[in-house]
Amino acid sequence: MEMKKRISLELRNKTPAEVAELVVDNCRSSDGEIEGLTDEFKELEFLSMVNVGLTSLAKLPTLPKLRKLELSDNNISGSLETLAEKCANLTYLNLSGNKIKELSTLEALQNLKNLKSLDLFNCEITTLEDYRESIFELLPQVTYLDGFDAEDNEAPDSEADDDDDDEDGEEGAGQLGDYEEEEEEEEDEEGSEGGEVGLSYLMKEDIQDEEDDGDYVEEEEEEEGEEEADVRGEKRKRDAEDEGEDDDEDDD
Repeated sequence: MEMKKRISLELRNKTPAEVAELVVDNCRSSDGEIEGLTDEFKELEFLSMVNVGLTSLAKLPTLPKLRKLELSDNNISGSLETLAEKCANLTYLNLSGNKIKELSTLEALQNLKNLKSLDLFNCEITTLEDYRESIFELLPQVTYLDGFDAEDNEAPDSEADDDDDDEDGEEGAGQLGDYEEEEEEEEDEEGSEGGEVGLSYLMKEDIQDEEDDGDYVEEEEEEEGEEEADVRGEKRKRDAEDEGEDDDEDDD
């Protein structure tokens, strides 16, 4: 796909002035020049043109807010002075996989006063003796070359992202802590209710047992009363029979 058409598609019904990030990787520049990118992209902060066949940056428009520029895997060998003229606030530049061979080619980057990170992986210049020391001396404003500083400390991915992650972690931990506290409170309430229910149940059981015991005692007393009545009845009957027998003997 041609670069101009790709840029038009990437707008997604926005005007160029509304676009802050633009990625047109792997499209094609018909003559090795930038096409379809104009000064209207005045709010652009991130631009990626990886592997698009660029040989020159001469047609790069003025992009005053551009901070990050990805130009890896092209055929750029010079004309870097355009970057200082059109993208004065650039802080990150990736020229990996291009045709940069000499230190003198990079002298134009001295005017990029805000440039902090420069990548030159897979460029012929990296094979020069004392390559890293020479670049840091030529471009003293650069902190990270190919992802590492002069003391071989690795560049952070993004300090802003790290801060956001820390805040998200603290917020997530706070939410989790609140959730656990709510769960514990619910469990305490359930335990309390369960204890009250259990106590009420036991008291009810004790009362029922006492009532049952009372009924059993009353039944036993009734049965004993009936047995005593039967015994007394039998005794009176025997006494009456004995008296009758005595009367018969007296008559004789």
